[in-house]
Amino acid sequence: MKTLSRRAARERILRWLFQRDFRPVSNDELAHEDPYVREVAAGVSAKQPEIDRLIAQRAESWRLERLHTVDRNILRLAIYELLYREDIPPEVVINEAVELAKKYGGEHSPAFVNGILDRIWKEVRKKESA
Repeated sequence: MKTLSRRAARERILRWLFQRDFRPVSNDELAHEDPYVREVAAGVSAKQPEIDRLIAQRAESWRLERLHTVDRNILRLAIYELLYREDIPPEVVINEAVELAKKYGGEHSPAFVNGILDRIWKEVRKKESA
């Protein structure tokens, strides 16, 4: 099995998350994927209720289900990496999420994704320093 770059792995995870919003998709479908893809996809699935609450609390005036599907799933992936992957610097997580939003989202997606992730990261840092 070929090891993917982190960017390619994130794109694969995003596609899987996107599909999952429209039809039942099992983690088993990722059995032959890169280890990072399997691990992060499983992590997002396991933490999705918590991650979705974080998104909903910060996406002012927008219900979670009304968010653009791509934006919602970029946020799910990035929040998982931000909160549960200590091996990735927060600046890298946010930058990669913004790049995915530029490539796959709408005109306002990069700014929206950046704003939500920046708020979450600032809140996390504030709690850690307290």
